[in-house]
Amino acid sequence: MRKWSKIFPVAIAFSFGSAWATDGYFAHGYGVRSQGVAGVGIALPQDALAAAANPAGLGKVGDRIDAGLTWFRPVRESELEGSPSPGANGTYKGNDTQNFFIPEFGYNKQYSEDVTLGVSVYGNGGMNTDYKNGIPLFQSQGSAGVDLIQVFVAPTVTWKVSEKHIIGASLNLAYQRFEAKGLQGFDNTTFSAAPGRVTNNGHDNSYGVGVHVGWLGEVTDAVTLGATYQSRTYMSKFDKYKGLFAEQGDFDIPSTYGVGVAVKVTPALTLAADFQRINYSEVDAVGNASQANLFNGLGNDNGAGFNWQDAKVYKIGALYQYSPALTLRAGFNHVDQPIRRGDTLLNILAPGVVKDHLSLGATWVLSPQSELSFSYTHAFENSVNGSNSIPAAFGGGEANLKMYQDALGVAYTWKL
Repeated sequence: MRKWSKIFPVAIAFSFGSAWATDGYFAHGYGVRSQGVAGVGIALPQDALAAAANPAGLGKVGDRIDAGLTWFRPVRESELEGSPSPGANGTYKGNDTQNFFIPEFGYNKQYSEDVTLGVSVYGNGGMNTDYKNGIPLFQSQGSAGVDLIQVFVAPTVTWKVSEKHIIGASLNLAYQRFEAKGLQGFDNTTFSAAPGRVTNNGHDNSYGVGVHVGWLGEVTDAVTLGATYQSRTYMSKFDKYKGLFAEQGDFDIPSTYGVGVAVKVTPALTLAADFQRINYSEVDAVGNASQANLFNGLGNDNGAGFNWQDAKVYKIGALYQYSPALTLRAGFNHVDQPIRRGDTLLNILAPGVVKDHLSLGATWVLSPQSELSFSYTHAFENSVNGSNSIPAAFGGGEANLKMYQDALGVAYTWKL
């Protein structure tokens, strides 16, 4: 599958913006318009990125091109306390790399009265930390941290099966890039099944395929419902890090499913909500227990993971047509905490602990063919304090995690 790199020029372009987290390491919303309502989109398609939430949504947005850029700034911090190891205790800020820029692109075309064809390009990521001076407890030699991005190129087809109902399907062509640094304390036969394939091996690439299907139905003139399922995306392995990730470097993208509703309360006001479940636990590198499996050999099938729980995500948003030229948006997003208090040590590398997000957005109509959209999201600061989180082999003590995030997006629309 490495030959796929020849068809991923857009995916490679994403690599300069390599952090994106809010709902664990999934983005809280795909497309600037969806971000403005905190990621709501299963029953509320707004642009040619709609397939990321529900492929059927492209059947409602018409002929268009959408392109955008989001500035993303996560602030992540870890604290070690109670450790007897010399120099281990203290506060560590993982923000040496702090500002990221994430592009997006979507194209949609009404092929016939009942069929549309389109493509959406979007990303996940967010397992990104950069501790400039390393983590002494990890015996870092230089800086420490990880860098993960995931990019989807999703060709999509929709079919209007009746006047009120649309089904859609996307083929998710996925690209991943990963790097780990500063984990020298794990790069030995005590902790890893493949020493030399744990840390400081530069970036490695991974490619894979999955499917995404969805339904969109107008059950009344005012109420639209949606449902969606995205399969597990099976990825090629990170060979350079087969001594770090469980199953010899395997890092698949977990499946998700969700439902949504949109209600047109008045001609100007629409309220919408989504529920989504992200099945992090089905991917061993993410879901395997960390402490219990730490001495099973990193990289083995039962090697330690991050022990993330499956995440339930709740989103609610409002759109208000203030005038023919201006649409206003607002939304709130809450995700269950995926990181357990007993597993904070390894999650120093991936402290995705934020839970609550507030979003605002707007679209300004420039002409009948062009529109400009904006969004702002703040993920409120949240902490997870460890409980028996540093095993006796490391001397005991606790690892505490903290994070908050800001994101500002802008997108331009061409109506074809």
